Amino acid sequence: MNKRLKLIGASLLVLLIIASVGFYAWTRAARYSAFPEAAALAEQANVERGWYVFEPAGEPRAGFIFYPGGLVDPAAYAPLMQQLSQEGVLAIIVPMPLDLAVFGIDGADDVFAAYPDVDTWVIGGHSLGGAMAAEYLKKKPAAVDGVVFLGSYPADSTDLSAIPAKALSIYGTEDGVTGDIFKESLRRLPDGTSLEVIDGGNHAQFGDYGPQKGDGTATMSRDEQQRRTTAAILRLVGAVE
Repeated sequence: MNKRLKLIGASLLVLLIIASVGFYAWTRAARYSAFPEAAALAEQANVERGWYVFEPAGEPRAGFIFYPGGLVDPAAYAPLMQQLSQEGVLAIIVPMPLDLAVFGIDGADDVFAAYPDVDTWVIGGHSLGGAMAAEYLKKKPAAVDGVVFLGSYPADSTDLSAIPAKALSIYGTEDGVTGDIFKESLRRLPDGTSLEVIDGGNHAQFGDYGPQKGDGTATMSRDEQQRRTTAAILRLVGAVE
């Protein structure tokens, strides 16, 4: 009997190892790499504790913690974060285990601890990253002053309508996800949440990578989509600082 149980245990362990290796291989094969220019820009950032930190020239007006989209190279968001830093925001990309924010929901905690002198904080993310930022606020509703969703929204089971933070949701009309889903998600966000609709924008152009499976074709430039995104985020920062 003991031999049989040991055999079963060994077999299960082998299966678990095979599944784990297969899952890891899938995340690497399915990963969206950053464009070379974005990767080069990320290399110029202050890489602290594994984060990409884009520091403003003077004292930061606010800090912005960013969770990348699922299976997207975090360096792909360097251009967007640099734009924010040029406007006085301390912008920090938090890379996720296996590029899946579901495995790093509490990553913001270490950022707060590393920058105790920053008084105003906004958290946000793209796609899966935004959804997991919502999960972080579900657990710690008073942790930040603002939250930003880029082509993203809280899960159906995540109600943030009572959190004290101001919220901003941004999506492009050419996103593979219908706009009705983003609009419907507003009921799970605080009253007064701003909804920014980027006419001609798509899902992937919030970062510098792509094209992305299931996404629509943008009818505006990546630079313009990110410029409008930056402007909307800065309006939220101005409202909470």
